[in-house]
Amino acid sequence: MLAALGRGPSRIRGILGSADVQSTAGVLRALGVGVPSLAAELTIAGVGLRGLRAPSAPLDCGNSGTTTRLMAGIVAGAALTGTFVGDASLSARPMRRVARPLEAMGAGVQLPAHGGLPMTVAGAPLRGLTWHSEVASAQVKSAILLAGLVADVPVEVHEPAATRDHTERLLRARGVDLRVEGDVVTLLPTARLDAGDLDVPGDPSSAAFLAGLVALGASGPLAIEHVGINPARVGAFRVLKRMGLDLGYDAVADAGGEPVATVRLGGATTLRGTSVTADEVPSLIDELPLIACVAARAEGETRVTGAAELRVKESDRIAAVVGNLRTLGVEAEELPDGFVVRGSDRPLAGRVVTHGDHRIAMAFAVLGAGRGQAISIDDPACVSVSYPTFWDDLARVRIA
Repeated sequence: MLAALGRGPSRIRGILGSADVQSTAGVLRALGVGVPSLAAELTIAGVGLRGLRAPSAPLDCGNSGTTTRLMAGIVAGAALTGTFVGDASLSARPMRRVARPLEAMGAGVQLPAHGGLPMTVAGAPLRGLTWHSEVASAQVKSAILLAGLVADVPVEVHEPAATRDHTERLLRARGVDLRVEGDVVTLLPTARLDAGDLDVPGDPSSAAFLAGLVALGASGPLAIEHVGINPARVGAFRVLKRMGLDLGYDAVADAGGEPVATVRLGGATTLRGTSVTADEVPSLIDELPLIACVAARAEGETRVTGAAELRVKESDRIAAVVGNLRTLGVEAEELPDGFVVRGSDRPLAGRVVTHGDHRIAMAFAVLGAGRGQAISIDDPACVSVSYPTFWDDLARVRIA
């Protein structure tokens, strides 16, 4: 997105060819940006902050909430009109949380009664905004920042808790006057966005599933190179280490404002249950299904609270995690905003219903990778949303 809005060419290396990234590329093409086919290295000729054109058809975001919410901010800021559509799962996800601040800036937003997709954003000359977010959402924050950037107006976002800050880091690296003080992010008007080359770091969310394999003894020690270790994204690493996984960082460096490192993973002699509370949740919201599956083999009880946001992801992940664990023979219970898992070492067996959710599929695949388990996944292909090579990587590192 930022390469598309930059002034001049940006070379990107290591971009992930997942379904979500393909959705973003497709939406940008529909807005007049010459995005080539995704490859290990590609160059995007940015059209500048005022260079997008009105789409001639609905903007298909597939399964990607990030694409939908961030591009809604860009479309609003560009004073364009676009209708965002997606698959059945994305269409059910809440969009009012991003519609409200965009409306407060002066855009028109039309939503169906259920508050999901299709969503039509009618851009207009926007005004500056100070927004107090009710939910800790990096996507909402980023939508506001990008709307302000493209519309050339100041915006200030107050978060209830600090969320992942990739957008802020990337904007600052491209010359934007952006300031962060505690949980307040302020973007000041800028005449242009600089182009910039980037080596995309490895996704810590994807790396966490490999860490889970090592924690469960389903893989030997691993070293995963060039992984992003942004503190706002590595909560799963911190929790797995607390549970007993030998985990450390080597060769720490910088990639476009993001810290990267080789993640070193050794074995876990004994896994222990733990507690995850609301203050930790933003840094591992996507990895909580994995934490639940690792907890199924840990000693004692693992309790997660403050994670009600899991109920409005690609599936109701609280219900999906607990229901599938019970099907396999694990003692687990739902909480309104989380779950409780009590670990054991008895053999597990059953069929996991993913509800088409990539995180559920990968988490239970990790649980099923250990010796003596008989766990099957109903929709293995859904992992392509975020980790297309997951099954190949699992087979490569798994201990037979």
